[in-house]
Amino acid sequence: MRRIIALIPVAALIVLIALFAGFSLRRNPKVIPMALVGKPAPALILPRLADGAAQPLRPLIRGPALVNFYASWCVPCEQEAPALMALKAEGVRIIGIAYENKPQEAKGFLARFGDPFEETLVDLDGRGGVEFGVTGVPETYAVDTAGVIRDKRAAPITPADAEAMLQKAGR
Repeated sequence: MRRIIALIPVAALIVLIALFAGFSLRRNPKVIPMALVGKPAPALILPRLADGAAQPLRPLIRGPALVNFYASWCVPCEQEAPALMALKAEGVRIIGIAYENKPQEAKGFLARFGDPFEETLVDLDGRGGVEFGVTGVPETYAVDTAGVIRDKRAAPITPADAEAMLQKAGR
């Protein structure tokens, strides 16, 4: 009887390992969670990069627009910068959110790679990213005129990606 009782924790551990392995092996790592697609953009209030004043995000969007999370420490964000500048030149409205970045670092990034953003907000502690469901940077959301997120891209964006996203947002 004591031997059976001693084996119960070992058996439970084996079952947990089997469940974990089973769920992990079936998960496709290329699938990006799209939980907010089809839902209103979060009602964030973040400081503006320009002057630190509190700024609600929703009034800035006035879609169709792109909301782009970037960071100065993000190499893919550097790769994405020329595409964002090209989109700005085409008249695409882009709101930038400096994710887990100090304002001076975000300003330095924009000085080096260009500033494609109509307005830039600072998400110093990453809470805004959590509300959006950011899994990493760069990450871009297409938002329609009603403030509803219509698409998400969790990789450096290209002009073709942006056009497809904006079409979903009603452009």
